[in-house]
Amino acid sequence: MDAKDILGLPKNSLPQEKKPRPQKDSQRKPDGISREVYALTGGLAPLMPAIDASQLKKRPPTDEKITWQWLPFTSSARKDNLQLYHWTRVVNSVPPTGDYSFAKYNKSVDVVKYTDEEYEKYLTDPMWTKEETDQLFDLCQRFDLRFIVIADRFPSSRTVEELKDRYYSVSRAMLIARAPSPGDVSGHPLVKEPYNVSQEIERKRALCMVLSQTKHQERKDAEVLAEAKRIAESRMVTRVAEESELPVPSNAAPESAERTSVPGDTVSPSSNVQLPSAAVAPSTATADNASTLASLRMLRVYLRTYALEQMVQAASSSAGLRTIKRVEQTLQELGVNLKPRVPTKLVCAEHLELRKEILTLLNLQKQLQYKEAEGSSFRDGSYADTPGTPKRLYRGGDQDRTFVPDMSFGGERVGKRDQKRKAPGRLSEAPSSPAQSKRPRKFKASDL
Repeated sequence: MDAKDILGLPKNSLPQEKKPRPQKDSQRKPDGISREVYALTGGLAPLMPAIDASQLKKRPPTDEKITWQWLPFTSSARKDNLQLYHWTRVVNSVPPTGDYSFAKYNKSVDVVKYTDEEYEKYLTDPMWTKEETDQLFDLCQRFDLRFIVIADRFPSSRTVEELKDRYYSVSRAMLIARAPSPGDVSGHPLVKEPYNVSQEIERKRALCMVLSQTKHQERKDAEVLAEAKRIAESRMVTRVAEESELPVPSNAAPESAERTSVPGDTVSPSSNVQLPSAAVAPSTATADNASTLASLRMLRVYLRTYALEQMVQAASSSAGLRTIKRVEQTLQELGVNLKPRVPTKLVCAEHLELRKEILTLLNLQKQLQYKEAEGSSFRDGSYADTPGTPKRLYRGGDQDRTFVPDMSFGGERVGKRDQKRKAPGRLSEAPSSPAQSKRPRKFKASDL
């Protein structure tokens, strides 16, 4: 009895459709790799093969017979001809010949040798005897200039610095004495950079102090160094700002005045808006130049063309886009490249000076154009004070209206209709016409 019998369901239910399994991409195992190793890689081949696949299962030729034999050998690195034994690979029963393979790694130091005559002539020193010098050189030859071991084996109490100083001084003296001329050995390290005993002692003392510091002392030293670095950077920025070599034109007019008052390149003569000459704001290009130089100096290494672009942007920061384009157009008219072909320091400075002079010229031309337009507007708006000519009064609402004179012939009264014909706000200051006699009234038939 199963669940279908309990629920009363028929046993011959509809068969369930089996979902097809997605076919896996069969990856073929490369040749020369075992199945276990290929399974460890997850089926992913390495990006770059370490060895050619053809060499993985390369078998040695069948005509070679390889055996390992216990054979004696000697090394040229030893002077006592000691014979030792080791396992050697023998091919076709022919033992290998030649020197020991590791003898090439035996490197020895060429220690200077001197004679008694040379010692008496060049190497005498009141602090050293000939016997001590001979012992020093013998130990240097024996221990390959390992001065720590030499100081431990030296019979008298000498420091490592004293042993080094004596050895290098003797070697330098013999090198100079045996050379044909001093100039031939002037580039030798022993002659070019002689051993300094006091400097070596001071170096070891400072190193000992650093290694013996505590964590607290290390933190304090790091704080002092950080503060010193900050002070040095602030002083450098201040010095660069004070020693700025880029002057800024003082008569540079702001571009905002052009945008607000003048919609185009010229000033309209009918414009009656007056711009005060003191409306030119002080330029802040000096601070921009100082900050640009300070940022360049912080880079320490930069291209001269990059510095020129930064300085041009700082010098043109107070001008608008239209003015900058006019400066570039003027440079092209003068036959000057926008970027110098040979951007040396002097050429870049002259290029910046030329750009600032052109900018000053354009600002002066703009000021002159403004003044001429202002003068022409005053000349066109003035009227001669002739009798009978009404004066023009400028008011906010009637600047563009035409003047309507008083055309009434009768001077005794002014009709309301005539008053309405006149423009509002217009006052006639012309003298009124003299009073005239009344016309005789015509008689009608009813009056008789």
